[in-house]
Amino acid sequence: MDYKKTNAPATTVTRDMMELCADTGNVYETVAIIGKRANQISVEIKNDLSKKLAEFASYNDNLEEVFENREQIEISRYYEKLPKPDLIATQEYIEGKVYYRNPAKEKEKLQ
Repeated sequence: MDYKKTNAPATTVTRDMMELCADTGNVYETVAIIGKRANQISVEIKNDLSKKLAEFASYNDNLEEVFENREQIEISRYYEKLPKPDLIATQEYIEGKVYYRNPAKEKEKLQ
């Protein structure tokens, strides 16, 4: 997933919690959904970054290479400038891109 193309803000934005929890009817459930999605995004970003940085891994200790690896620095800066996972998850939730379900509520509907 290309997180640079997301329209999530790069800084913290104040949101109306009552508007956010309108779908679930519960503030805590909404925060839990967004938190779990943020964890998933964080793991994906970490795996992408680790995969890209593994290409530059050197197995010999050469002090000159540590300071001269500009590509590695640029990749790290790219990931630092991305919006934080919780902001991306919140934006996805607002846009309706997050699938969630509550088994307890589904069980109540069946009974």
